[in-house]
Amino acid sequence: MTFELPSLPYSMDALQPYISQRTLEFHYGKHHKNYVSKLNELIRDTPYEKMELDEIIRESAHMSDEDIFNNAAQAWNHDFYWHCFTPKAQHDVKDSSFINLINKNYGSVDNLKIQFTNSAKKLFGSGWTWLVLNSDGSLSIQNMKNADTPLAHDQVPLLTCDVWEHAYYLDYQNERPKYLTNFWEIVDWHFVEDNLNKSSFSKVGTNKNQSTGKELSS
Repeated sequence: MTFELPSLPYSMDALQPYISQRTLEFHYGKHHKNYVSKLNELIRDTPYEKMELDEIIRESAHMSDEDIFNNAAQAWNHDFYWHCFTPKAQHDVKDSSFINLINKNYGSVDNLKIQFTNSAKKLFGSGWTWLVLNSDGSLSIQNMKNADTPLAHDQVPLLTCDVWEHAYYLDYQNERPKYLTNFWEIVDWHFVEDNLNKSSFSKVGTNKNQSTGKELSS
């Protein structure tokens, strides 16, 4: 199986002024593309070559195949990240069951945003901040270093923010807090809600819906 770089769900300039076309040209067009290309090189003539992307992530994490895991997870994480955004601002969560779950775990949507932002600010070095659904049905905010991903921990990813410097440096230089503030201006809450609604509390870890729904093409 040969993986291909998935298409963006919007045009390169669609997220401006919050994320510039120039950033997407480098972040998507170079960094994301490189992870996919490197993954194809690494899995050639190995048992991983016949696996789907989520299977490669879980198996390589289990087997401690670090290079394969890093590139597979980064390829998946980035595809998920792009789908977390929409050019059409959606400042409010609409799904009542999701609102109830947020209120139960964080008190309010605003408090969720504050805690997520503060967590992302504190992540030292490179990595991702995730909102995940746990096997007990609770929500949690997880900072994960480097290429780490909820798929390796039997959690359902709902939303992520890439806090590697290449995600924001061209637009914000070292001002990660400003990038995080603007992050909320383009979050696609429909996508986040859809991830929750497609998940199963009782089958976390085996649910095939733990993806963007738009896996890397083979």
